[in-house]
Amino acid sequence: MSLVVIGAGPHAVPPPARPIDPFAALVEGAYVDDLVAVRPAGEPVRGAVRATTAHFDVARDGGRVEIGHRVPTHRLDDDLAGLVEHELFGPGWLRGTDLFERVLTGLVRSSDPDPDAAWEGFYRHTLTRIEAVLHDGPGGRTADGHGSIADYAPVYERAESLVGPGSVLELGSCFGFLSLRLAAAGRRTTASDLSAGTMRLLDRIAPRLGVSLECGAADAARYPAPARCADTVLAIHLLEHLEPDHGDRVVTEALRLTRRRLVVAVPLEDVATEAYGHVRTVSLDDLAAWGASCAAAVPGASYEVSEHHGGWLVVNR
Repeated sequence: MSLVVIGAGPHAVPPPARPIDPFAALVEGAYVDDLVAVRPAGEPVRGAVRATTAHFDVARDGGRVEIGHRVPTHRLDDDLAGLVEHELFGPGWLRGTDLFERVLTGLVRSSDPDPDAAWEGFYRHTLTRIEAVLHDGPGGRTADGHGSIADYAPVYERAESLVGPGSVLELGSCFGFLSLRLAAAGRRTTASDLSAGTMRLLDRIAPRLGVSLECGAADAARYPAPARCADTVLAIHLLEHLEPDHGDRVVTEALRLTRRRLVVAVPLEDVATEAYGHVRTVSLDDLAAWGASCAAAVPGASYEVSEHHGGWLVVNR
């Protein structure tokens, strides 16, 4: 059974939902936007409950999905993505990438009336968990096994090992955890993502974490910078979010932007994970085809395709 947002009448078409505002003020302690209301632990949802899971109650109140949660504050890190996908989106109670992102935003925001404090906590908890997973190995998963950090922490570790000397540009950085780690290690790093709201969030929280980081919103296929602007360009778990033609343009653009090395990483999925915004699967053959295209475009360039917690393409100019 899926929950859908409907208009006021049988033929009504709801207006487009306003973009997510990660700094929106709470309404009576809850995060409320055009599509969802996320109520903090212990607060009952409004409307008839449609589903109850270990951590969530799901209801609908008019045209808005109501989420009540029982997630403790110390669990409000990026492992929420795996938890929400497992309990709400995987079973089909909720559908759609936009709704997924709004629920995650609501879970973080409802943790503290001060938006800066809420997001700083989310970032600090996540960065601490990433480090714990890398230190403890796969056993660093959450107790219920539904976290996502344990899946991507080794991807970050491999990406960091492949970054050469000099500056770094990360395309499709999302929350920017990898860029933050690189910048904290002393790399001159720029994070970029299509979402202006996410870049505004990262730009606002990075100084609170003591990290100097450049941020900018842009389509990775049309990045506003001169050729060879960064020594290493990263596209880590980006291309599975893009249609094939768009992905091809991103690889071409990333090659234009890099002075020395391009690093691409993708999950090797049998089926694209819709909740995470994946619109396609990417294979090792796809990576090899991109590598061959890059090598043909730049005389003397070489490339290597490998597998390590997903697929990898490294192009050296």
